Amino acid sequence: MRLHPKLIDLSLDRMWRILARLGHPERRLPPVVHVAGTNGKGSVVAMLRAMLEAAGYRTQAYTSPHLVRFAERVRLADGPIDEAALTAILEECEAANGPTPITYFEITTAAALLAFSRSRADILLLEVGLGGRLDATNVIERPLLTAITPVALDHQQYLGPDLSSIAAEKAAIMKPGVMAVIGPQASAAARVIAGHSRRVGAPLMRYARRGPWPGRWTTRAVGERMAVRVEDRLFDLPPPALAGGHQVDNAGLAIACLTRLDGFNVDDGAMAAGLRRTEWPARLQRLDGGSLRALLPADAELWLDGGHNSAAGAALARWCARARAARPLALVVGMLETKDDRAFFAPFAPLAEVVYAVPIPGEAAARAAAATASGARAAGIPAHAARSVTAALSRIAQTLRRPRVLICGSLYLAGQVLADEAMLR
Repeated sequence: MRLHPKLIDLSLDRMWRILARLGHPERRLPPVVHVAGTNGKGSVVAMLRAMLEAAGYRTQAYTSPHLVRFAERVRLADGPIDEAALTAILEECEAANGPTPITYFEITTAAALLAFSRSRADILLLEVGLGGRLDATNVIERPLLTAITPVALDHQQYLGPDLSSIAAEKAAIMKPGVMAVIGPQASAAARVIAGHSRRVGAPLMRYARRGPWPGRWTTRAVGERMAVRVEDRLFDLPPPALAGGHQVDNAGLAIACLTRLDGFNVDDGAMAAGLRRTEWPARLQRLDGGSLRALLPADAELWLDGGHNSAAGAALARWCARARAARPLALVVGMLETKDDRAFFAPFAPLAEVVYAVPIPGEAAARAAAATASGARAAGIPAHAARSVTAALSRIAQTLRRPRVLICGSLYLAGQVLADEAMLR
């Protein structure tokens, strides 16, 4: 606690200090794509990585949080960083930092940048941890490209009380003269992003269904295909392997990014191959095996998602509405105290038969199951507290026929499920 007095303390001063002591690894990186936003950052990074690798490029990626092992956050061109190598680099960073206070995310980001600087790759995909302006990743003076996924209400205690404030924090990753590719946005966020781009001189490639095509991209599902238009280019592609209509927009954003990566050539075949093979655990992941699935009837479905804010709840509810297929929907939900449970549950009110609220063991900020159940009932959904995911699934198996069960509400809960099921090694 002496070295890491706060889990979150937004500032760049400590990052600049430790990077200087490490010899500025942030200046020795391959070209960087810097990705901010509220929801979809990790999915966009996963799709970009899959498509770039399908085209033959050596790709690094930094994402957060991890689900099971910390090494998931630091992906080198040959795969996740070796645990022993990561430990050695973290120890090197601790030694360079000395007794000076620094946050957990800052020192681990410094370690990741040091690891990336020592590993050969063609491109680095860098996901913002929280916000953008003062996030530890915002130390790249001139990235090759920046991208902003949809901005929504989340982390208001750190980023500001409303959408405009949060969008301003995210927009601050834009750099003068560096193209910024922007995902679908609410009007308040779009205005802030556009205004910031003008002030810093960052050209925009924006999602828009109407208006002149220069500087615009859009996408839509067409039957079993996906149509993406980026200015005057039209792509006819398979939908991404990741489930959910929101992933079509994330895929479109990733493709728009690819068209603006100077010096990189990713043809339609590589795009299609990458989309088909994209993997990103706990994003509408179907669990077809394991001990949890065995608790449900053979004709049941079990899904896992880390969505935890109001926008994620809305996206999940849209998917559930389209995929109902005469199945009763049951939610198994664990949440953190910092999340708006009623806003998360509201889109499910017309869809869910029942919510079973569960604790998240080992998480100090976890909301009590009884409180989560109360939030679901306030949104109009019958809800009960259960002592665990296992207990919740057992009760669902006893009360619903052919259920579709969605475990959601927190990436920390999703990570525990995957760890317990040994599905992410």
